[in-house]
Amino acid sequence: MPGSVTIHQLARALGLSITTVSRVLNGKAEEFRISKETCERVLQAAREMNYTPNSLARGLKLDKTETIGLIIPDIANPFFADIARTIEQEARAKGYFIILCDSGENQEAEVDLVRILKNRKVDGMIIAPVGLRSRHIEELYQSGFPVVIIDRYFPDLSVPYITTDNFQGAFDAVNHLIRHGHKRIACIQGLRGSQPNRDRVNGYLEALKRNYIPADQELIVGDSFSEENGYIQTRLLFSFEKPPDAVFALSNLISLGVIKAAREMGLQIPRDFSLVSFDEQPFSAYLVPPMTTIEQQKSEIGRLAVNVLLRYIQSPRPAKPVAIRLKARLIERDSVKKVNIPSPS
Repeated sequence: MPGSVTIHQLARALGLSITTVSRVLNGKAEEFRISKETCERVLQAAREMNYTPNSLARGLKLDKTETIGLIIPDIANPFFADIARTIEQEARAKGYFIILCDSGENQEAEVDLVRILKNRKVDGMIIAPVGLRSRHIEELYQSGFPVVIIDRYFPDLSVPYITTDNFQGAFDAVNHLIRHGHKRIACIQGLRGSQPNRDRVNGYLEALKRNYIPADQELIVGDSFSEENGYIQTRLLFSFEKPPDAVFALSNLISLGVIKAAREMGLQIPRDFSLVSFDEQPFSAYLVPPMTTIEQQKSEIGRLAVNVLLRYIQSPRPAKPVAIRLKARLIERDSVKKVNIPSPS
C-alpha cells in the first residue's frame, strides 16, 4: 500500500477496535491480555501497510512533541545556514525534529514566530535573535519554557546563550592589520544595536588604543550585516580625500560588498587596501585574492545549542543560566599586505 496509513485505517482493515490496535502498537498487549495471535496480526499489518505513528498527536498527550523551534534572522546568510544545518543534524541524532523559521531580520516577525512556535507545542526553542529587543525572550524563559540564544546575545539577560568571543576576534583582526603597518583602518559594522556588533567595534577600538593609534569616528561606518551595506560604505570611504589603507568588515556578507565596490572603482586588494573579514566561509579561500578572515566555531555553536537546550527540556533548570563564549581564530591569507613598517632603530 503506497504512502502511510493512520491508526484508524489500520484498525478498520484488521476489523479490530482502535483501542486494541493502539495497545498493541504501544507495547501494552500483555497488560490488557491481548492474544499473541492478535498482536502478530496487528504488527504484520502495520509493516505491510506502512503505518507510521503520529508523533505530534502522541506528543500532545504526553505533553512532549520531540520538536524544537529554531528562529534565525537570515537563512540566506551562510553563517546562519551553516549553524542551522548543524542544529538539525544534532537534533535528529538525539531524536528531535526542527521547525525552522526565518525572521528576515525583522523584530516584529521574530516576536510573532516565538508565539506561533509556542502554540505549536514545540518542546523548546533555539533563537538567533535580531538582537534589538529581548523582552519577549525574557518572558518566554521566565515562564519556564526551555530556550537558548545563539550568536546575538543580550549580556544583561538571564537566559542561556552560546556565542563567539567577538571582542577577541575583532581585536585579533585589527591587530593583524596594524602589525602589517596599517594605521588608517576603516570598520564597516553590522546592525548597530546588536551585541556582537558592539563587541566587534569595541575590539577594533581596543586594538587601535593598545597600538597608540587614535580612533577616527569617520572610519566607523555602516548599519547592517548585508552585502549592500558593505558596497555602499566602501564607495563612501574611498570618496574621502584621505581614504583608508585597510578595511575590517564585520561579516562575510559585508566583505562581499566591499569586494564588489572595489572592483567597480578599479581598486585592487591588497594593492590599494588590505581587507580582513569576520566570518570564515568555504568560499573565502577561493576569492581573488584569498581572504584573511576570523573564523567562528559555527558547528560547535550549533552542537552546544542543541545539547544545552535538551538539558533544559529533560532536567530541572539550573540556578544559573549557561553562558558560553567560544574563541575565534584568525586565518591568514593574501588579502593583507605589509606597508611602510619602520625598521627598529
